[in-house]
Amino acid sequence: MSKIEKALNRARASGLQVVPLTEAPSRNQTGTAVVTHRTGNPETIPQMARNEVRMLGPVDLEQRGIIQPQAGEEPAVQIIRELRTKIIQQSKGQNAVILVTSVSKGCGGSFIARNLGAAFAFDLGKTALLIDCNLADPSVHNLLRSTAVSGLTDYLENPSLDVKDIIHPMGIARYRLITAGKRCDAAEEFLTSAKMKQLMESVRERYQERFVVLDGPPMSKIADIRILAELADFVLVVAGYGRSTNAQIASCLNAIGEKKLLGLVFNEEPRIPRIR
Repeated sequence: MSKIEKALNRARASGLQVVPLTEAPSRNQTGTAVVTHRTGNPETIPQMARNEVRMLGPVDLEQRGIIQPQAGEEPAVQIIRELRTKIIQQSKGQNAVILVTSVSKGCGGSFIARNLGAAFAFDLGKTALLIDCNLADPSVHNLLRSTAVSGLTDYLENPSLDVKDIIHPMGIARYRLITAGKRCDAAEEFLTSAKMKQLMESVRERYQERFVVLDGPPMSKIADIRILAELADFVLVVAGYGRSTNAQIASCLNAIGEKKLLGLVFNEEPRIPRIR
């Protein structure tokens, strides 16, 4: 029986809802250079808070499906914080790029991605950047008050756009977004471009304390997922609890492979995942 099959059986039997499948290697071991310097003239962490036009209140956060840090006893908040802690432990305190994908559409992958970014941003010593890489079915733009902004595909197509032109504040201190940009049919070509790799290097280097979360498409877009997994340090797979079968989950996890696979999240509902 494979490690993945054992983990799935253990999760089903014990009620565990977050299943770490492997001790993910550090980026030094995987061959990705650890950044020890900063480039350009980025905002400092205090400036990131001051540069917010208007901070989101509790009602705004609820409307956007984002956890509220003051509600620390709520299960959803505890769960997302647990995920954040696991990632910090696995990355050994270094910044990291985390791809969040789902077994199928509707499993709540985007919910996990946006709230994972929020959990990092709620930590006063860290910053977060959420990038919408689900180019065929984007949703990150809905977190902004105005959706008429430049995004990922605009940057990849337009040589005159700078990285800073597509990074947008959303009303949470230390949290920034890159929307998908205009719709496109050639997602694979965009994601494999040299400019996409340069973008990932730039956002990783810009802040040493930044965690970058890629909101990826579901695993049915396997070509896109494999491309994005190469750009990421870790991959987190979201399954619908009682919705995704063991066979579907195992197929997805095998497609990712154990080298970068951080774990599996069973998400009961798009807004309320459960972990024990």
